[in-house]
Amino acid sequence: MDIFSILLVVIGLSLFEIVSSIDNAVINAQVLSTMGERAKRWFLIWGILFAVFIIRGLLPWLIVWLSTPSLGPLGALTASFSSDPKVIEAFEQSAPILLIGGGTFLVFLFFNWLFLENKAYGLIGEKFAHKQGVWFYAVVSILLAIIVWFSMKINPLMGFGAVIGSTAFFITHGFKQNAERQEAELIKGESSNLSDISKILYLEAIDATFSIDGVLGAFAFTFSIPLILIGNGIGAFVVRELTLTNIERVKKYIYLKNGAMYSVLVLGTIMILESFGLPIPEWLAPIITIFLIGYFFLKSRSNLSNNTN
Repeated sequence: MDIFSILLVVIGLSLFEIVSSIDNAVINAQVLSTMGERAKRWFLIWGILFAVFIIRGLLPWLIVWLSTPSLGPLGALTASFSSDPKVIEAFEQSAPILLIGGGTFLVFLFFNWLFLENKAYGLIGEKFAHKQGVWFYAVVSILLAIIVWFSMKINPLMGFGAVIGSTAFFITHGFKQNAERQEAELIKGESSNLSDISKILYLEAIDATFSIDGVLGAFAFTFSIPLILIGNGIGAFVVRELTLTNIERVKKYIYLKNGAMYSVLVLGTIMILESFGLPIPEWLAPIITIFLIGYFFLKSRSNLSNNTN
């Protein structure tokens, strides 16, 4: 990769991490408001190190290593930069399994948002789809059946990867729903007996759950663990700063979540197509992500200006 491609990937990763973590930032800000100053400082200083290096660094490295055990721990870290034919061959064999699993997860995530989540309607058709929420499980079940059917013809492990991706979605979705209930209890004071340490551990666990979207989406940009660490790390740092300083203003940009979710759909689709061998230019994922987030940012800003006037 040349310098321009690296910069494009890092920018795309950072923007995607920021907008896909807005819900997490809101939860963090609201729970932090119930904590003491010392605990807040600890979370914002040491918590960012945990979020960046442990979650956004360790998790993608583990995913690559587990999907290609023959690479070993060091090989998984440097595989995308390696010129060793054996490493390249092993990586190419396992990449479709990783891509189809991550892509399935992200596509499910988009349809869950489209059909079931409350939202500010940013495009025509979103309101109609939201009213048809009962169809969510039918749509994703049919999609999974189609993906598995075609992938089994190429490699049975790809079909298994798609099933793992769907399983991961429903597990993390359950954790997110529980997080929302716990957040409501904390804000209402129903869990006021929790210590600040318990709340910090809770926030770190929630951050790990929410980070899965960004980590899996990152593989649509690159398989380079160092670049994922840099891009997602920058995004995570910005989110922590927004949590502390401007979260109320960020919440007024009501269409940012729409941009994140349409990016999720595009990234998931790219990953699935790549898993079937369709060549996708490396610049496509970051360019589309930047465009979508930019469009919905401007749409949110316009809406904010109109409401102010």
